[in-house]
Amino acid sequence: MKQSVREVMTKDAVCIGEDETITTAAEKLALGEFGALPICGHDGRLMGMVTDRDIVVRVIARHLDPALVTAGALAEGKPITIGADDSLEEAQRIMSEHLVRRLPVIDGHVLVGMLSQADLARAMRPRDTGALVRDISAE
Repeated sequence: MKQSVREVMTKDAVCIGEDETITTAAEKLALGEFGALPICGHDGRLMGMVTDRDIVVRVIARHLDPALVTAGALAEGKPITIGADDSLEEAQRIMSEHLVRRLPVIDGHVLVGMLSQADLARAMRPRDTGALVRDISAE
């Protein structure tokens, strides 16, 4: 039986609210020791992602005040997600196609977890892990 994303994802994903500041996002990233946070709207729906790189390139490098810029201001376009009951093969395909190392996991419209490249690699056969890393890291 093939595993679903729900079986290997990291549960209890930390979210940053759309009205919370980039300073708060940076604090959450540092506290959790991860590189990306889902941005959640007032309705609980996923609006996008903010990464440590976004904070540096889109806020700090532009001399914007991270205490005044909101996470929602960095939300752009439709976030790339995976369904909780989707297969790991589908997750690998999406990560490879979009060159992303983390996917917010949704059940309906609700954020239920995060799937990282490491989560996926741990669930794979060792001989397939190299291909995963190569495919997602391709430029």
